[in-house]
Amino acid sequence: MYMQNKQIMKKLVSTWADGKTLPDNYVFPPGKRPGDHVVPTSQSIPVIDFSKSKHQDRNYIVQQIVQASQHFGFFQVINHGVPRKLMEETRRVLKEFFELPGEEKAKFCSVDLRKKFILFTSSIDYDTEAVHHWRDALRHSCTPIEECKKDWPLTPLNYRKVVGDYVVNLTELGSRILELICEGLGLERGYFEELSQVPLLTVNHYPACPDPSLTLGAGKHCDPNLITILLQDDVSGLQVYNNGGWIGIEPIPDAFVVNIGYQLQIISNGKLRSVEHRVVTNAEEARTTAAFFIGPRNDCRVEPAKAVISPENPAIYKGIQYADLVKTVRAAFTGQMDCALKPHMIET
Repeated sequence: MYMQNKQIMKKLVSTWADGKTLPDNYVFPPGKRPGDHVVPTSQSIPVIDFSKSKHQDRNYIVQQIVQASQHFGFFQVINHGVPRKLMEETRRVLKEFFELPGEEKAKFCSVDLRKKFILFTSSIDYDTEAVHHWRDALRHSCTPIEECKKDWPLTPLNYRKVVGDYVVNLTELGSRILELICEGLGLERGYFEELSQVPLLTVNHYPACPDPSLTLGAGKHCDPNLITILLQDDVSGLQVYNNGGWIGIEPIPDAFVVNIGYQLQIISNGKLRSVEHRVVTNAEEARTTAAFFIGPRNDCRVEPAKAVISPENPAIYKGIQYADLVKTVRAAFTGQMDCALKPHMIET
């Protein structure tokens, strides 16, 4: 097992990257690489203020979320209730983990998804990828949180405490967001409680890259789950596909980026959109982000909610087991197929 960990450790981008060399197996095909052109930063992706969500503006906030989810598949939230100090401490300990000596990190290297905490590179499917992604990643199982924390690192100092508190806060924020979406879709209160029981925290570390025009930190993809809540640092890199082109989402201090997953697109019968996004690299600076995925158990059946189906609005998606949905999304991410959702649409 130790030797296997060491082999994965040697593949980590942060282990061997020298700022000068970009191996051929990280160079994306011409049609998929970002190129040298400047991608504009969007000013139109909504920034939603949650400080008023318990008062008279709640209906307006629901409308903002639904509209953003229909037109962009993304929005940012501010005044969300997660303490600024906790966000800063979380960023700090996550960055410090990637600065640990190789021997300390090596014991966590694995692609075994049964483990509560693993460190890997590019993706779990590294050995079958068409092209590798310029990233290293941490995967934290989060439920039950007190059990999972026992397998998380003891260093940096307070890692378990800080990241554990962060997960608890993000779980609460996710529940608030999903309840607002419930209202926007006309679903009964608590509809998502049984569908959001398996939160997962993935931390992505993108080292400085010698040629950002040729590779990607994450190729274009959509997320399979209900929603994803992303904590960015101050280095930009996230891009969303909209109206036939890519637009950047600049980091906003103390904001979270929220995006709609395939599961929610299916449940809403296409009213809400799961939109392709990607991550570009930076020649000068590393970037570290934390993506909190809210989704169901693998054996959950994903299908349009009965409340959104009618003779005038018939189902456009087949029911599918969530585990199968995840498989097709992973196939798209690793370049084995272009679209993960079309196979599950009802042909008309």
